[in-house]
Amino acid sequence: MKIITRHGEEAARINPITEGKAPDFTLPDQKGREVSLSDFDKPVVLSIFPNINTRVCAFQTRHFNQEASENENIEFLSISNNTREEQKNWCAAEGIDMEVLSDEKGDFGRAYGLLMKENGLLARSVYLVDKGQIVYCEILSEMTDEPSYDKLTEAIEKLSDTK
Repeated sequence: MKIITRHGEEAARINPITEGKAPDFTLPDQKGREVSLSDFDKPVVLSIFPNINTRVCAFQTRHFNQEASENENIEFLSISNNTREEQKNWCAAEGIDMEVLSDEKGDFGRAYGLLMKENGLLARSVYLVDKGQIVYCEILSEMTDEPSYDKLTEAIEKLSDTK
C-alpha cells in the first residue's frame, strides 16, 4: 500500500505494480487510434500523470516530449485520465507530438494499481518497460512533485549498456 499526498495532505491510497511483468493495455491516442504496450519492439517509457491541464503534469509532458525527440531507441507514451479532446487541445497548443493516451475509463489505472479511487485520477508515476518486464518504476508519493528524470535516464543508459 502506498499513500499519495497532495501538498502534504493524504489524497489516496494505492497498491501499484512496481516490478515483474508489465500488464499489457490498449488505450486510444488523440486521433482515436488504439495503442497497446505490446505494439512496441523497443523499450517503452510510460509517463503517467493525473491531469494534463495542471502545471506539474505539463512540465512532465514537455520534458518527455523533448526526451522522445532525442531518443529514437526508446518509445515514450504519456497517459492521463483526460479525454482525448482535452489531450488533443493541450498538445496542439503546446506543440507536443509524442503519443499521449487517454485512460478516461480507468482500465490502465486499475491494471497497474495507479487509479486513485478517492479522486478518480492516476497517480503520477514513470515506468521503463523492456520486453514486457518492468525494469524501472517510480511512483511519486507527492502528487505535485516531478519524477526523478535523472534516475530514469540512468535506467535507460543501464538498459542500453546490456544490449
